[in-house]
Amino acid sequence: MEPEYDFSKGNRGAIEPVAKGKTRITIRLDDDILEWFRSEANNKGGDNYQTSINEALRQHIHQQTQEPLESILRRVLREELTQN
Repeated sequence: MEPEYDFSKGNRGAIEPVAKGKTRITIRLDDDILEWFRSEANNKGGDNYQTSINEALRQHIHQQTQEPLESILRRVLREELTQN
């Protein structure tokens, strides 16, 4: 270790730039949730656990925005009954 380091040509900020379409945030997750995602990523051969969390959130959003099956069935039945 050197007694002094020269940082005069150093750059501030993240070492790796954030990919376009991504935002760096700080989030607090329960330990057991984080451990599960890390474990799953490790079981898949070292995949990125953050990608798995992102996919799980996207899947949840997709499920929330879909029309429930019960509503679809009621709408279709009403349409069929009014046509006959």
